[in-house]
Parts: sequence; C-alpha cells; structure tokens
Amino acid sequence: MEVLLSVGSGYPVLVLNADFRPLSYFPLSLWSWQEAVKAVVSDRVNVVSEYEREIRSPSSRMRLPSVISLKEYVPAPNRPAFTRFNVFLRDHFTCQYCGQDFATHDLTFDHVIPRALGGRTTWGNVVAACSPCNVKKGHKLVAQAGMRLLNWPKEPSNFQLQENGRSFPPNFLHQSWGDFLYWDTELDQF
Repeated sequence: MEVLLSVGSGYPVLVLNADFRPLSYFPLSLWSWQEAVKAVVSDRVNVVSEYEREIRSPSSRMRLPSVISLKEYVPAPNRPAFTRFNVFLRDHFTCQYCGQDFATHDLTFDHVIPRALGGRTTWGNVVAACSPCNVKKGHKLVAQAGMRLLNWPKEPSNFQLQENGRSFPPNFLHQSWGDFLYWDTELDQF
C-alpha cells in the first residue's frame, strides 16, 4: 500500500501476543505504524484498535492500527537474557549500594565478587551501581570496601522482569492501549 498521506514518525503501535498480553512491558512492545501496516497486509496480525488517521493508496484506504495482536502465539523464553539493561531492570534502576535511582545511562554494573578475585559475570554476581559507588568499591569485596549491598543478586524470572517493567510506564501511552496495559492505575468502578 503506497502512502499518499504523510503521517510522520508518530503513531506507535502496541503489539500484543496471541493471548492479548504485551510481548514486553519494558521496553514496551511497540512497532512503527509502517511495520504494523506491513504485518496487517501480510495477514500476520489482527487489528484490535485504530487511530483516527488514515493512509491511502490509489485503490484503498486504511486507518492506522494503534493495537495489534499476533495471530500465532510467541512463547516467552525459559530464561531471561543476561544483558546490562535486564540487570538494571531487575534492580529497579537503583544503585545496589547507595539506594539511589538513576537513568540507564548513569548506571554501571558491578561484580560483587570482583573479577580480579575470581568473580564471574553472571546474574548471581552482578548488580546495578552508580559510578561513585562502583569506584569506591573498586576491586574489593563489599565488606572490605566498608559498603553494604541492598539486595544480593540472583537470576530473575521472565515474569519478575515483566513485573518490574510495569513499574516504569513509558512517556507516551495512547488511550486505546489502556485495556491491555496494567500499570498502577485506578480502575473505573461500575
């Protein structure tokens, strides 16, 4: 479908699994409207909700989808990927030494048992840390550095990471997404 109307880069589309749950809460599973339209045209998704905005080709019109669901269920992996971002998400973007919250770009990760002392880069040995705390701890054990660890690291489940992600709603939430996203918002009573 050729787009005759310029719609810009806006109009993100919430992507739900076949069970109508978001594929991911953090980062929220979003596609560009272009990706969503390709998936609709190729019959890989169902349109659940739409924006008011239309795109047109010489022979057809289509409202831009705002929520789509996959036609085939995609199972979650058995174990979460061990990534820097997932470590920060597990630790709620909080330095595990001083307890302050930080933006992703202001966090580092620290080996509880330093690599110099045989510590490994695993879920059970890595925590989110701010730069000052990471420098203060250096290549020492927590007690040797005179510090305290808020939470001992362990591998989270996919469910735990998803729940943690729900604590951090994105800056933009379209009203049509409300029935599928459950952040800590009060529900209307009937």
